[in-house]
Amino acid sequence: MDRRSEKLTPMFRQYQAIKAQYPDVLLLFRLGDFYEMFGDDARIGSQVLQLVLTSREIGKGNRIPMCGVPHHAVERYIAKLLEAGYKVAICEQLEEPSPKKRLVRRDVTRVLTPGTLVEDNFLEAKRYNFLVALCGGAEDERVSGTRREEKPKRFGVAVAEVSTGEFAVTELDSKTLWDELARLQPAEVLLPERLTGDEFFVSRLKSVCEGAALTTFDLDPFTEPERLLCQHFQVATLDGFGVTGMNLAIRAAATIIAYLQRTQLTVLEHLKSLSTYSVGEFMLLDNATRRNLELVQSLRDGSVYGTLLWVLDETTTPMGGRLLRRWILQPLLSVEHINERLDAVELLYRETLWRKEIRETLRSIPDLERLVARVGTGTANPRDLAQIRSALQVIPKLREVLMAKAMKAPLLWRIAERLHTADDLRRRLEGALVDNPPQRVTEGGIFRDGYHPELDELRYIAQHGKELIAQLEAKERERTGIKNLRVGYNQVFGYYLEVTKANLHLVPQDYIRKQTLTDVERFVTPELKQLEGKVLGAEERIGQLEYQLFVELRQEVARRSGELLETGRAIAELDVLATLAEVAAKNHYTRPLVDDGDEIIIVEGRHPVIEQVQKDKPFVPNDCRLDNHENQLLIITGPNAAGKSTYLRQVALIVLMAQMGSFVP
Repeated sequence: MDRRSEKLTPMFRQYQAIKAQYPDVLLLFRLGDFYEMFGDDARIGSQVLQLVLTSREIGKGNRIPMCGVPHHAVERYIAKLLEAGYKVAICEQLEEPSPKKRLVRRDVTRVLTPGTLVEDNFLEAKRYNFLVALCGGAEDERVSGTRREEKPKRFGVAVAEVSTGEFAVTELDSKTLWDELARLQPAEVLLPERLTGDEFFVSRLKSVCEGAALTTFDLDPFTEPERLLCQHFQVATLDGFGVTGMNLAIRAAATIIAYLQRTQLTVLEHLKSLSTYSVGEFMLLDNATRRNLELVQSLRDGSVYGTLLWVLDETTTPMGGRLLRRWILQPLLSVEHINERLDAVELLYRETLWRKEIRETLRSIPDLERLVARVGTGTANPRDLAQIRSALQVIPKLREVLMAKAMKAPLLWRIAERLHTADDLRRRLEGALVDNPPQRVTEGGIFRDGYHPELDELRYIAQHGKELIAQLEAKERERTGIKNLRVGYNQVFGYYLEVTKANLHLVPQDYIRKQTLTDVERFVTPELKQLEGKVLGAEERIGQLEYQLFVELRQEVARRSGELLETGRAIAELDVLATLAEVAAKNHYTRPLVDDGDEIIIVEGRHPVIEQVQKDKPFVPNDCRLDNHENQLLIITGPNAAGKSTYLRQVALIVLMAQMGSFVP
């Protein structure tokens, strides 16, 4: 051992050993009721969180900067650190402190980074929080004059939404890559070291992915990407995932799994599958188009107000809100799929009472995707499981209501079939959890009476300990005939049976002498010691047992994450379709005719956003006819503020709405 470390306190040596494993993150070290930061971490933390910087003695004559936050408010402080661009490691006490233990065991239970969050407190309910890994690159470049150009290169792109369990890959050329990253707007991007060292690439990445955390992370050189993925998905080959020959994409996906294993320190039960996608399935919207059409973000202040999303978003669930944003940014190219959506929207549009019943039922469903993600990462608390229970209680009704008329629209019928009722799991949760369980696993009071025999016995003992001791005292008086026998207690022996000298001849053979005093002698029996152990250890054992039972229940729910996530995604899709029907009815939209022809014909079209922003002024409708024959080009003239830009954007927005499956103005 280093002589300098010998002078440190055992606690600080423990801190140093843990901090050495996580040098690039801020370590929140649990000490009693506080999470503490030391050294450089404390200096950063005190500035970002506006905390007083103090110091602590860490050995003879040694002090170190320190600051801390109370454990019950730690999430608020973590959110500020993450917002400032830092990663945070949570180091917990893994055992209860006691007078006998000089130093309790501690270890990091989770590393929080911008792209790996699952807690609602850190996330926007209706926005995705993507983690992206890039593999490949444009290492071959040429200089043309003073302008630097990239040769087309292939990139493997893996996209994970840890809070909802989505996991997809694709391969793109360098031009398409930037448009896709602009659409995704990831919270965090994982880059191999060779790309991190490319200043041109990193500079462009920062400009496209505004505010994203860039993390250098390479796979271990001895790691085989395909084998790592097979181990995670518990399959023999990746053939069933459709990634054959996509070596760059496979490597990017393996990078994400390795990074999540490093940061989440859990089995990631909710990342059940890997899908592939092609940007060729969707209308190509470059970054400039998305910005200027103000699809999801206003040019004025970056907010949602005044955007197409603002007009269309009347979703009733967070899941639906996230999916609607995706549909707006990814209009379809398949006429068949567009018309499937339009058929579903039309049925919901025409059946007003049915639509309202569906939307009213959806309002009571919590964010099932993110609840299941917390279960899968082992961070779900008792209230999370109670919310899953409440969702499962509503889904049978939703399925029944939907199936009443869904046969008229194939897409709605397929959605109904994906709504898994999971009756056995619902009954399990109903029988296990109290109506209003606590937030924290360590608070106790999670499970119903009658759920577990040992827990019931321990609760009875904890509540009636004195009565049980009194009952044993009465039983021993009757058994021995010693009328003044009594049960006493002290710190040395615990509980004991006290007998006066005059009655010693009545003491049974199973009494074990513990102490002799002037007038009395004290004894114990196996039954008394057993009862003592139960009474004195009941509260501690209740806490341990409830935690153990909760972890088992959470793991049971995690094993069902596949069907729960499918249900959540079906709910999201139904919510978006019902929302589009609701907005169409409210704003007097019309079903568009979408086919394989080469014409855009709009009669009395209206700008969907301006007519809502300026409701006090009637919007003057406009026609438009474009084709590949006589009307290939329109020349639009007029004075400033006459509406030329409005007309241009109106045509674009109407076409986009039609191709996402919406009715149009």
